[in-house]
Amino acid sequence: MDSNIYGNTPPMLGGKNLTAATEYDTDILVYGVPWEGASTWGDYTGSELGPKQIRLSSARYSTYLPEFDHINVEDHMSFGDVGDVSVIPHDVPGTMDRIESFAENLWKSGKFIVGLGGDHGITYPVVKALTNTGKKVGIIHLDSHYDNMPHHEGDKFARSTPFMRLYETEGVRNESLIHTGIKGPRNKPETGKYAAEAGAVTLTINDIKEAKDLKAYANEIYDMASRDVDVVYLTICSDVLDFAFNPGGPVDGNGLTSYELLTMIHEFGKRGVCGMDFVEVYPPQDANQNSAHFVSTAVLYVLAGHINGGHHK
Repeated sequence: MDSNIYGNTPPMLGGKNLTAATEYDTDILVYGVPWEGASTWGDYTGSELGPKQIRLSSARYSTYLPEFDHINVEDHMSFGDVGDVSVIPHDVPGTMDRIESFAENLWKSGKFIVGLGGDHGITYPVVKALTNTGKKVGIIHLDSHYDNMPHHEGDKFARSTPFMRLYETEGVRNESLIHTGIKGPRNKPETGKYAAEAGAVTLTINDIKEAKDLKAYANEIYDMASRDVDVVYLTICSDVLDFAFNPGGPVDGNGLTSYELLTMIHEFGKRGVCGMDFVEVYPPQDANQNSAHFVSTAVLYVLAGHINGGHHK
């Protein structure tokens, strides 16, 4: 069927199939990165299946959010799906190059870019591609973990490393890189030191939970990320959510509720982000695909904020 981007997989949220397009004529460009690198934990694996499952799950949803004054996102912004980066299994550097080239082409379009992971290693080449266009970038990084190790058993692009690579990227302002929601003993002791040495900001789960006004706090986070940069990029690891809300993500407790995450990212959208990714959804771990389903809502909350904030006329 021509409307599907491959097999039985429809475009995200009923968008236009742009897989064969030479020019992009929609306001939003969704793409997938079906990549899980060499770093896996035992048998906890399968994030390369995320883009397919997220799209399949999205077929259940409209773009209408009654909780935001009955906004229908597609009345304001058009969706297009450009398909997936053609990754090369077992060639990590080659795949990173392909992601960077693919993403740079999307960034040059000036559209709102939505990436579907894949593991968190994809965020480095995506943001590197954004800096290649001449933009100085701030980053709001929602995650339980810093993901800033120098390497994983020699692999500099594993899912535990992307923010170390971004600290080293000239176009990223480290002081505007906000690690948000950090918690728990699956971080290594040196990771907090690496962040501090780079000048990045750490906001823990307690900082969020103890904030008196979550919306106001989200705006403070945005203020930090937007200082002295051209654009702010949003990257969400599923495990910033408590595992009660994220059965198809890494197993981390003491996290955000779905309401808390959605409230924060809606505020970020209102203030203005240039694009986003949502990573670390593991369909094989999730009998009901709850985590894949949640991505549609998260993307729509950011976009509804983008519209309500006046960033799309």
